[in-house]
Amino acid sequence: MADETKTPETPSAADPAAEGTNPAAMPRGDKKQPKASKEGKGGKGGKGGKAPAKAPEPEPEGPPAEPAPRARLLDFYEQRVRAKLQQQFGFKNVHQIPRLLKIVLNVGMGDATKNPKGLEAAVLELGSITGQHPVVTRAKTSIANFNLREGQPIGCAVTLRGARMYEFLDRFISVAVPRMRDFRGLPTKSFDGRGNYTLGIKEQMIFPEIDYDKVERIHGMDITFVTSAGRDDSALALLRELGMPFRGETPVAAA
Repeated sequence: MADETKTPETPSAADPAAEGTNPAAMPRGDKKQPKASKEGKGGKGGKGGKAPAKAPEPEPEGPPAEPAPRARLLDFYEQRVRAKLQQQFGFKNVHQIPRLLKIVLNVGMGDATKNPKGLEAAVLELGSITGQHPVVTRAKTSIANFNLREGQPIGCAVTLRGARMYEFLDRFISVAVPRMRDFRGLPTKSFDGRGNYTLGIKEQMIFPEIDYDKVERIHGMDITFVTSAGRDDSALALLRELGMPFRGETPVAAA
């Protein structure tokens, strides 16, 4: 019987596994080491697999911003005016007590189509007076006699509510109204029968926010005080207690 002991096989030159382990057996153009995997280099995160550290956010300079203080006239209304109106008119429900809902400021520019810069100046001035960006009002119908087409800008308006409304009313009563020329009091006959009061201003210069040197044109505006009172007498009492200086009366000073 032949010897059945197995001798170790030597790898042949054609064996691909042998070519991978023996560089000398590889062809001349294929003597390249296998590239290291990207995981060893950290991949996209950089070397060592660590993501680049984010830059620290810059700290705000100075102390943190404090919340805006509560409107002085709003506190005066809740502490004194409401109780006085309820006693004066005999309201049984606190929701019947009249209150100020909103203040609307409207500026009309009839020549806005011919002078667009005047409208832009009015928008900037109204925004500085109220602290709120105005809305440009446009014509609803076309009028041939006035060379007006539907959709053309004819003015701007701002509607104030909440604390900003009371802050504007406080500045209007205490600063702007005393600066009116030949002022003798506000008229009491400007109510519409439903508790809303409309006042016309001839010059925007009465507001201290307006810079005299930057004014291009003097224009007026309409200010409407919208209240929840359904009657003119209760709305008049509300505005009187808030400090509106009506003609022939001594204005109430807000503490």
